[in-house]
Amino acid sequence: AADLAPLRSELAGPSENISEDITTTIVEIKQGNADILRRLASIEAHLSDSDERLTAAEMKIESLALDVADLCSRLDDQENRARRNNVQILGFPEGVEWGNPAQFLGETLPALLKLPEGTDLSIERAHRSLAPRPAPGQRPRPFIVKLLCFPVKELLLKSARELGSVEWEGRNILFFPDLSKALQDRRRLFLLVKKILREKKVKYGLFYPATLKIMYKGETTAFGMVEE
Repeated sequence: AADLAPLRSELAGPSENISEDITTTIVEIKQGNADILRRLASIEAHLSDSDERLTAAEMKIESLALDVADLCSRLDDQENRARRNNVQILGFPEGVEWGNPAQFLGETLPALLKLPEGTDLSIERAHRSLAPRPAPGQRPRPFIVKLLCFPVKELLLKSARELGSVEWEGRNILFFPDLSKALQDRRRLFLLVKKILREKKVKYGLFYPATLKIMYKGETTAFGMVEE
């Protein structure tokens, strides 16, 4: 036993050191884990705050998008109301007006459309569209005609429809309401539907701004969208 005492003393020293090292390591690990947990909690709080701000921003963007769409719709409506008395006339070659479109059209349209004698067109102003002058052989620019009276505009369009084909010196002359591009695009969506209705001899009408009314078996149904 006396011989083993020094050995026990020598073994006790390293064991105590190992125990201290383990304890120190455990404390450091616990401190590290606590630090990690604090950081995770901070990150979670930050993410939660970011999610709330992102949700609020998305709601604001959606609200602004609706406002912009509403403003665009109102602006387009105002533009088309400003063109309410306008007519677009396509087919007259460039230069036939000799610098005075209002006079040329005022003298030409009554006979061309077979209007009642003495019809006063009351043209406020007329001009070619603002596109660049086309090269020879290219399609001529349309006339944009502003009339003082809305009924006269309706008379021109109605007379052109009833004639079916309007010709001037061998050229086909077309008459259209002067609408904004946005509204023209909306109305153009009904082209295929209108073609089918004509083929089936179903009576219809496309009304302002872009409402298709179909008269069938004594009933009239209105559609604001092609999908309907």
